Amino acid sequence: MKWASAISTQFSLEAAVNEVVQLAQRSLAAPADLGLVFISSTFASEYPRLLPLLQQQLAVPNLIGCGGGGIIGLDSAGRPEEVEGEPALTLMLGHLPGVDIQTFDLEAEDLPDLDSSPDDWIDLIGVAPADHPQFILLADSFSSKIKDLLQGLDYAYPGSVKLGGLTSGSSFSGCGLFCDGQLYREGTVGVALSGNITVETIVAQGCRPIGQPYRIAESDKNVLLKLEQQVVSNPAASYSQNPELQTPLEALQELIQDLSEDDRLLAQDSLFVGIVRDEFKQSVEQGDFLIRNLIGVDPRIGAIAIGDRVRPGQRIQFHLRDADTSAEDLEMLLKRYRKSLPPQTASPTGALLFSCLGRGVGLYGEDNFDSELFNRYFHHVPLSGFFCHGEIGPVGSETFLHGYTSVFGIFRPS
Repeated sequence: MKWASAISTQFSLEAAVNEVVQLAQRSLAAPADLGLVFISSTFASEYPRLLPLLQQQLAVPNLIGCGGGGIIGLDSAGRPEEVEGEPALTLMLGHLPGVDIQTFDLEAEDLPDLDSSPDDWIDLIGVAPADHPQFILLADSFSSKIKDLLQGLDYAYPGSVKLGGLTSGSSFSGCGLFCDGQLYREGTVGVALSGNITVETIVAQGCRPIGQPYRIAESDKNVLLKLEQQVVSNPAASYSQNPELQTPLEALQELIQDLSEDDRLLAQDSLFVGIVRDEFKQSVEQGDFLIRNLIGVDPRIGAIAIGDRVRPGQRIQFHLRDADTSAEDLEMLLKRYRKSLPPQTASPTGALLFSCLGRGVGLYGEDNFDSELFNRYFHHVPLSGFFCHGEIGPVGSETFLHGYTSVFGIFRPS
């Protein structure tokens, strides 16, 4: 297995296509079985020209891609580059012996009802669960019903990785989704990879927990009504039989009193709620949470609304996010992943990065932060990707749509 990545910042689309094709093919030095192309939304008016230009120079049997607000790839010297808000094109090519590749395009009306059987989802994709496919998904922000798609794929393909991102087009210019010679303006395009390939993920949500975990005692849809404190003297067994309940606002007010002055200031506009995804895990740590926005407070009853449905019995913890926390979170996850690789296994050979438009220079104040940090730990691994309107990646055994997140998909032979 071999991967190659190339990025171009040429203002001419013809010149950009010529540059990435030459660089990627020279680096791959083998027949390409799969291509992934990401193009800056500044080229939106020229999306219809992209595939014909690629086909003039590139023979690849399977190709998917999309437009993005920012583009990520390797320059001619092999250094990672993140280009935000300016013309850019990146091409990722994979030589994948022993890998079965199934591309697909889906419109929202194609999706089975969520009460349908797994067979309906399997028929839609055309790959058997026994093949253990791994999915890359590129979807339109407005028309794809992406949450239904992720729920259906998790149902039909439990244990399979699903990762990707939402295109950064607008409802005025239209999105750009590319699949095997066709340009699509809505829906989802994707590829299922099975056989001699392992896809592993790093989902860096860029938050750190503060205070202590709570168990939800009462809730209504996405509104937290009552919380139960964990028994500090016995965190493994955890919660009292006769709990003293408090409102989420009371819990938050107590928590803020104990924060440092810097964290109190940060909590004014960078406060989030993390939901524990593994309900059987007794001791939780950073990375075990699904991070969701805190979207409203009702001071009359002390309730807090968050950006996801919750239910009694789930555990939550308040979180903060800033540039330092995001950097520490990603570095911790990269170290954890590298340490988890057994010495006898094949090394990573390629990677994709789906990063939120809210990260990059706007968060860190410097260029290429996430991609260069990845490169520091996996120096010879080609990397491509784009900045998204939402990032797709797993937390625990489920797949979610995230925000403010960087999702890495890392490829190696099985």
